[in-house]
Amino acid sequence: MIFIPLPFVIALLLLILFVAVIRRDEEMQPSRPFLALILLSVAQSILSGLRWGYGVQAVGYVAPVIAALVPPLAFAGVSRLVRTSRRPLPVRIALHAVPAAFILVLIALWRDAIDIALVLIFVGYALAILLLMRPGADALRLAPFEGAVPAYRAIIFAAVALCVSAAVDTFVFFDFTWAHGEHALALISVGNLGGLVILGAAAAAASRSRAPAETVEAPAKTERIDDNTSEDKETIATIDALMEARKLYRDVNLNLDRLARKAGIPARQISAAINRAMDKNVSQYVNDYRIAEACRLLSGTEKPVTEVMFEVGFQTKSNFNREFRRVTDMTPVAWRQREG
Repeated sequence: MIFIPLPFVIALLLLILFVAVIRRDEEMQPSRPFLALILLSVAQSILSGLRWGYGVQAVGYVAPVIAALVPPLAFAGVSRLVRTSRRPLPVRIALHAVPAAFILVLIALWRDAIDIALVLIFVGYALAILLLMRPGADALRLAPFEGAVPAYRAIIFAAVALCVSAAVDTFVFFDFTWAHGEHALALISVGNLGGLVILGAAAAAASRSRAPAETVEAPAKTERIDDNTSEDKETIATIDALMEARKLYRDVNLNLDRLARKAGIPARQISAAINRAMDKNVSQYVNDYRIAEACRLLSGTEKPVTEVMFEVGFQTKSNFNREFRRVTDMTPVAWRQREG
């Protein structure tokens, strides 16, 4: 009977996920770091199956290097949605290649330290991602508002997956130290592979929110945050005027960075004002406008629900239904039936 290790099954599932993401995004520019992260998870799972399923010890020279590339790719995907780095692309690539280069040095000089080094790399990047996400969904300044909240949740899951992988590597290290690897296979099968699945799924979900193509617009003012209540009211009044007069919420690619440029107000000031005065994030604020117009169209016209969804600025039915239920506590169809 042919023996198929569990990591191979995980790799196949991740590969199917990768193909699904490619087909979904074939008409849009893909999020390359997140796509690469899924493929890297596939490679890591295959190497794990070769080592623990068939006893191929030679993969021990390759697997740690691939593992060291996973956290930088996750961070790169997140940073593309958070801000535009001022460093040139070659410099950023070189900086994020340092962990893998360091692991290569350890393979040649000090193999016993590889596990601890990987744990530090995973935990360090997980903390860096969580630090970027401190402002909540508003941290994703370059992500369209429609998908900001799901992307935020997916990114948090990705950071958790990195921590899970670090914890598993720690347990495996101590298992080899104290029990000669007696429980290593079980730990890796349950923990590390579970982390790979979470990481791959999170990367696929986060890739749905991507920064639109760069446009040339007037730069925002120098960022400054004032706790003055009157300033918050003025900020919100300015944004309200833009929303009502120019219907900015209909722009499917509208994000916090673009909104700040159009209003001439720092992104952090907009986010802080809406959070303090309205107790919600900016994506919820914009989606409130979208849902309000959707309600008017559903009750006052005979347009199909899908047409209404596109007209008010949503691109996916799942996001539209979720936000509609958040605002009205019912589905679009139920709203039309009640108002009709």
